[in-house]
Amino acid sequence: MNYPVKHLKMKNLPMAKVTHDLQLIENRQLNPAYHLLIFKSSVAIPEVFPGQFAELLTPDSAATFLRRPFSIYNADYQLNTIQFIVKIVGNGTKKLCQLSTGAIVNIIYPLGKGFSISEGKSLIVGGGVGIAPMYLLSKWLTTNNREFDILLGGRTEADIINVKEFSEYGELDITTENGKLGQKGLITTHPWLKDPGSVYSRIYTCGPEAMMRAVARIAIASQISCEVSLENTMACGFGVCLCCVVATDKGNLCVCTDGPVFNINNLKGWD
Repeated sequence: MNYPVKHLKMKNLPMAKVTHDLQLIENRQLNPAYHLLIFKSSVAIPEVFPGQFAELLTPDSAATFLRRPFSIYNADYQLNTIQFIVKIVGNGTKKLCQLSTGAIVNIIYPLGKGFSISEGKSLIVGGGVGIAPMYLLSKWLTTNNREFDILLGGRTEADIINVKEFSEYGELDITTENGKLGQKGLITTHPWLKDPGSVYSRIYTCGPEAMMRAVARIAIASQISCEVSLENTMACGFGVCLCCVVATDKGNLCVCTDGPVFNINNLKGWD
């Protein structure tokens, strides 16, 4: 789905969120740990920005009664479908990945604020399950005629997913800590992050906090803009439970409503 240029001016406006019962039409196992879940709505899905997320209610599970937050991987307004990358890390995600096609899941979306548009060339840095929001971002930047490169990293090759899909939108490179796919080492040792200020005007990143903090330090040293998508615990998605508070230059803010995307210049302790 192409995103119109009007989005350049609409990024931080409040977006309508809905609660829908969506039908699972495909549960694609990408590898033993990751699944791609595709849901279809019987009505038009709302407008979604890259970096926004959804809260999924695990059906028929008393043990996992709290909703689970997931970045929105992709949205198709013609087919009225929405997609999520789910990594199995606990009972809730395991049960979601065990769902059969036809299952109905209650989903609240789109939630939070997403990435902003970049002037000049940008670098997308996704680590592990943090790769998920970067696909929609890649499509969005392409539609808005922005230049960018994509750097994906993980501990092993199992953490690198949907490479073919990403490579359709930008120059792509990969790192793994075990060296079995792409360059061996931490993602922050990749040549694109050696002197990013000479090539890029902005970095977008999502992944483990330690990785994002390291990328943020590189961006600060290079004097370029950097946006991070935080992955705090978000039980409600509405700023009520206060599980996801983060310290900013405007005081303590909820990641689920004021983020999950923040400019690192606005986060305390990230310099």
